[in-house]
Amino acid sequence: MGIVGFLKTTVTLLKLAKKPRREELSISLRITLLGIAILGMIGFIIKFIALAFQFV
Repeated sequence: MGIVGFLKTTVTLLKLAKKPRREELSISLRITLLGIAILGMIGFIIKFIALAFQFV
């Protein structure tokens, strides 16, 4: 695929793309924040367990 093919597919994609509605954006934001919170809690628990083993 050359530059012309890439530009054609890019134009096609931009024609099909649309802005998300407020509800869709809100749901995406909630899911993202929930994922970040879960990963943060997992990291905190691992760090806490590692700290507990240092004192043993």
